[in-house]
Amino acid sequence: MPIPSGPIPNHVAIIMDGNGRWAKQRGLPRIEGHRRGVETVREITHAARELGVRCITLYAFSVENWKRPAAEVGALMGLLEFFLKRETANLVRDKVRLRAIGRTQDLPEPVRRQLDAAMSETAHFNDYTLVLALNYGSRTEVVDAARSYASALAAGTVRQDDTSWETFARHLYTSGMPDPDLVIRTSGEHRVSNFMLSQAAYAEFVFTPVLWPDFTKVDLLAAVEIFGKRERRFGLTSEQVKSTTSA
Repeated sequence: MPIPSGPIPNHVAIIMDGNGRWAKQRGLPRIEGHRRGVETVREITHAARELGVRCITLYAFSVENWKRPAAEVGALMGLLEFFLKRETANLVRDKVRLRAIGRTQDLPEPVRRQLDAAMSETAHFNDYTLVLALNYGSRTEVVDAARSYASALAAGTVRQDDTSWETFARHLYTSGMPDPDLVIRTSGEHRVSNFMLSQAAYAEFVFTPVLWPDFTKVDLLAAVEIFGKRERRFGLTSEQVKSTTSA
């Protein structure tokens, strides 16, 4: 795979969308789209590592997804368990750490057990990280973080006058992770759907019409190239950014 000449994002987060539409276009059950989407996950996580992306987060199952038909939710949980069983050995081989963000304690017990095993087996790797957002919602995350922060205040482990974002962020699910530099959403939708609202405050966004099962490493490369052409100012002027870069 060719490596872009511009900057490579350290952390790419992806809203994987379009599995159901992919299946519908082909006259297939929705679950077939999800199965094909799992194969895309394998290809894209490998391609991201080839590009030098150190961390990739995939929005796999939201807190709102429980509202879907029970049969579809059950099939999704089965696919997740299958993915974890199959991919753990590959993650160990490739020295990729697996993390999960969200209310994972509410996942079905077989999935939770497999997830915990995979994270345990890969916990000592540091070079590359795959993060699965499972039973995740950004608003839910903020509520959980606020509860944790309040408990820390009550316990005296956080000073009452310490109101910095850095201190509060340590109570988010993503504590210890870098914020995403690039957020990609597939399928042509132009919304973030309650995904990493706080962490993506300064991320670059790329929206592509490609449905997730059709998303390839070429599409990932194109998104990274778009990212590389963006000027990231973080509140500064263009002149200040250029001065800092040339210094």
